[in-house]
Amino acid sequence: MTKSIPTVSDGLLFDTDADGSVVHLDTPAWFAWLEDPTSVRFSYALHNRTQGYIDGFMTVRKERRQRGSAYWSAYRRQGQRLRKFYVGRSAALTQDRLEEIAARLRPRDGPPQTHTFFLFDRYCERFSVG
Repeated sequence: MTKSIPTVSDGLLFDTDADGSVVHLDTPAWFAWLEDPTSVRFSYALHNRTQGYIDGFMTVRKERRQRGSAYWSAYRRQGQRLRKFYVGRSAALTQDRLEEIAARLRPRDGPPQTHTFFLFDRYCERFSVG
């Protein structure tokens, strides 16, 4: 039997493995859930409020340091690139902090700028082409 990943959406944590419990973010229950040794990851929905849908998800994982302390990092794949952001310790994992990181990981407007286009743009700037 596979474990499902808990999901955070609209300020609520949905953990189907813990009897389908729902926990509000920024509450003592939320911080207790983060500190629980069995809580090692969750998925965070990246809402596009202007369009009214979810752009994707970022995965937030608890990682251990060599000295035993734990911290959280957020991950999101964009094209071929895996982006990682340091979130902080459990006490710093508030809804505002998650939204701040989600804003950095949301897709940008317009087509993705690849390395080739970037080099072509720089070439045009330098030699006044175009």
